[in-house]
Amino acid sequence: MRKLILTGLLVGSWFCSSVFAQSDYPTLSQINQRLQKLGSNSSAELKTLSKTAGGKDIYVLKIGTGNMDQKPAIAVVGGVEGYHVLSVELALQFAEKLIAEHAEALQTTTFYVFPNMSPDAYEQYHAALKYERRGNASAVDHDRDGTANDNGYSDLNGDGLITWMRVEDPMGDWTVSKEDPRVMVKADRSKGEAGKYLVMKESKDDDKDGKFAEDLKEGIAFNKSLTYKFPVFEPLAGDIAVSQAESRALLDYLFEQWNIFAFVTFSPSNNLSSPLKYNAGEARKRVVSSILEKDQVINAMVSDVYNKTVSQKAFQQTNQGTDGDFFQWAYFHFARLSFSTPGYWTPEFKGKNNPEANYLAWADSLGWNSFVPWTEVKHPDFPNQKVEVGGVKPFMLTNPPYEKAAEISAEHTDFILKLAGMQPKLEFHNLKTEALGNGLTRVSVDLFNNSPLPTHSEMGARSRWLRKIRIDLDSSQDKIISGDKITLVESMGAFEKISYSWIIRGTGNISLKAGAPHTGFATQTIKL
Repeated sequence: MRKLILTGLLVGSWFCSSVFAQSDYPTLSQINQRLQKLGSNSSAELKTLSKTAGGKDIYVLKIGTGNMDQKPAIAVVGGVEGYHVLSVELALQFAEKLIAEHAEALQTTTFYVFPNMSPDAYEQYHAALKYERRGNASAVDHDRDGTANDNGYSDLNGDGLITWMRVEDPMGDWTVSKEDPRVMVKADRSKGEAGKYLVMKESKDDDKDGKFAEDLKEGIAFNKSLTYKFPVFEPLAGDIAVSQAESRALLDYLFEQWNIFAFVTFSPSNNLSSPLKYNAGEARKRVVSSILEKDQVINAMVSDVYNKTVSQKAFQQTNQGTDGDFFQWAYFHFARLSFSTPGYWTPEFKGKNNPEANYLAWADSLGWNSFVPWTEVKHPDFPNQKVEVGGVKPFMLTNPPYEKAAEISAEHTDFILKLAGMQPKLEFHNLKTEALGNGLTRVSVDLFNNSPLPTHSEMGARSRWLRKIRIDLDSSQDKIISGDKITLVESMGAFEKISYSWIIRGTGNISLKAGAPHTGFATQTIKL
């Protein structure tokens, strides 16, 4: 016990000094240092799954005690989008807090933490030229013109940031927002509004094909290249799903982890502050595109826990999944409970309807320098038109200042631990033995799932991918007069019980075991 306390104090002391001394999101080197320290703890195993095209490590941190593979597990995933730097910090701080402050959770639950699935893109945050990058370092011909990565972004005003450019054009689709003159919005043709501008990312037509930033100097986006609704022929997706070393390594690893019952992904997608809705028609399609009915109930229940735990409320958060993303893959193709949250939203401020105008009003009230004023530049592709560069600085709409990360992480750590407390829990109750004479004993017992969650998601039961619950009676077959030595159960609902009985010949002790890796195991010794 003294050793455990000392270890906790040391890890906690390091956690405080390493995290809170920083003033900005960590570099990849700093992330690796924190992971190595975590991996040196007796409750953690750090493993490199693969390297990206840019030579960056893809890590998994397995945290738990005892036989970790035989305990229900939660996978926590960060960095599915390279520009969402907060997600990496939330995954990291969760692992640090778990080891330093919540060792008791490791007695019943295993945690897999994948801190950063997009390290090639993540490093753009600390690069000399900052822009919100999604793709890895693979060379890809996004526009299929025979040359890879030949038309990316251009820093037209030389400020080291890629924002937006607007070009005065009466045939354009964009106009100035009435809520904030700094913000550009699509002209509403139904209201007779005329467009005044073309709007696109800060760039030039380097390959002279009349298009801008259509062949970015980056490769495949992890969060656009998974198998569920793979967006064929779209830039950043690749020619085939799971084509990159990092995505293949992750999926290969996950398919060997039978004990995972739920995922928590930090990503732009959100089914926690607002749960997914069941659609009967979409659920009946050959390619299912709706959460199933029973899983909707689970999502709503877990969403309620999330909203009671996390103080910040979502503002206009409507992204509940995009084609080829990881969050949907984990549910539709891996058949586990899958939850996702950005972890952070700009709060609703002064009744602004436009998200960008809302953000700028809020940022202005805090004195943040978050906007590049529209400034005229000379553009070689628009010699006779007025071109201006400006807009919200990259990363600011989706990532809070770093000093906010610890508070956000603490609440999300609490939520994940509450989710772990809801995991399936099999128990034996009401064990009875009755002597029948002639050396025979009737044994009866109830198997009970003492959890608000079922043992299998409806998608898991439907896909038949999750392992069934197996009940084993450890007795030789010739001693079992009535009842099965091995029984398989498809699934058990929340707080459901199933009664079993056997007639057994003989005396002494026999053992009973029930469970599956993702539900954990219940054991019972029976004296005949």
